[in-house]
Amino acid sequence: MINRKNIILIVASTAIFFEALDIAILNLAMPLIKTEFGVANETIQWLQTVYLLFYGGFLVVGGTLSDVMGRKRIFLAGSALFLITSLGAGLAPSFSWLMGFRALQGLAAAMAMPSAMSIITNTFTASHERNKALGIFSSFAAIGSGCGLSLGGLIATYFGWQWIFFINVPVIAVALYMAYQYIDNDQTTDDKNKPDILSGVLLTVIIVALSYVVHDLADIQDKFISTGVMLLLILGGLWLFVYRSKRQNTPLIEFFLFQHPITILGNGTCLLLGAFFSGYLFLLSLILQQNMHFSAAKSGLLLVPFSILSSLISKFLLPVFLKKMNIVQIGILGMTLMLTGASLLLTVFWLDYNLFVILSSVACVTGSGMAICFPSLTAMAIQKIPNEKQGVGSSVSTTAYFMGAGLGLSILALCMRIGHAEGTVTPLPVSVLTIYALIAIGWMWIYQRQIKIHSQLLYNH
Repeated sequence: MINRKNIILIVASTAIFFEALDIAILNLAMPLIKTEFGVANETIQWLQTVYLLFYGGFLVVGGTLSDVMGRKRIFLAGSALFLITSLGAGLAPSFSWLMGFRALQGLAAAMAMPSAMSIITNTFTASHERNKALGIFSSFAAIGSGCGLSLGGLIATYFGWQWIFFINVPVIAVALYMAYQYIDNDQTTDDKNKPDILSGVLLTVIIVALSYVVHDLADIQDKFISTGVMLLLILGGLWLFVYRSKRQNTPLIEFFLFQHPITILGNGTCLLLGAFFSGYLFLLSLILQQNMHFSAAKSGLLLVPFSILSSLISKFLLPVFLKKMNIVQIGILGMTLMLTGASLLLTVFWLDYNLFVILSSVACVTGSGMAICFPSLTAMAIQKIPNEKQGVGSSVSTTAYFMGAGLGLSILALCMRIGHAEGTVTPLPVSVLTIYALIAIGWMWIYQRQIKIHSQLLYNH
């Protein structure tokens, strides 16, 4: 018989499962949605971009609301909103409506995710018990991503793309009932330091506006004045965000946390990783289905083995690397695998879309690179942050990842408009992925080199 704590763990883990599922599952359905609504490749990416930006922008706010208003209340509210927006997305009559529901899904995930983690850490109070529970919680992300990549194509092909959203509804409905029944009501705080929700809204609006400007740079000759005005508004928004952050008792982002170079490095490379990985999955899906004319179902089935490979590397190889190498070296290794994967994908345009080369690319990126990169870069981001601020530090690095993912997709959309080939992907956007990886590798290598030189100087003295 399953005990009460394990029921709570399963219910809370549905949050991270559906967060990962909804990012992965959409990639393989995008070409079908694109065809139904008659939008271009550079427009369809907004379905992913708005979700990622709203999720990343409101993640810290969601965590703060969980602390102030109660983790159970915010988890139920976030999960209920996710259910409603999933239903709305499946019933969306137009692309604009679908994009609006995707944005609200991102907001819902940002509410549910931090409260789910808080529920787990407050349910499993013993150290060994908590670590095991958090490990299971994290594994649901890998399962969700794997299911999204494998099932997304099958569901979209045989049931229609609407069912990639409808599939959320019954499971989340059950999770809501179980959460209401089994999760304890927690005490809300009377803390006068209320969450800085306005800064969260402001940050999200700034990044969405910046993504829109980047997307429209291809038409700058026709939109020069409007683009200039938008950039001035973005700069004004950034100034207001920093101004508010310095004067709030509980700012959205505490800038003093970024005093150590490795914290800046970790968050910067998380941003680049987000831009790389979201872009890679987006382009891979389009190449398989539009350039190579595979069905969504066939594309999804091709990716199943690499989700399994990723889980095996996380479980067996990553602990070995952690014993043999420092965290920056592991990050360089992971990003080198990402660079190799992007380079292989780039070569297929001149190799008649050789399937073996494409699968080798996927093995480097989704099969191994991501399993090594994500934990090492997030660990880098919080390595020098005080223990009492680790939760905030972790939220900021996750925010950086999703902000990078959303902004990175807009940059790829710009490249697709510049190097336009109707209905297919060209080498230009894929080459941008190699640039992301090279910047990250170079940044980490320079930091590693500086640490080595500094250590030698201390030793000599």
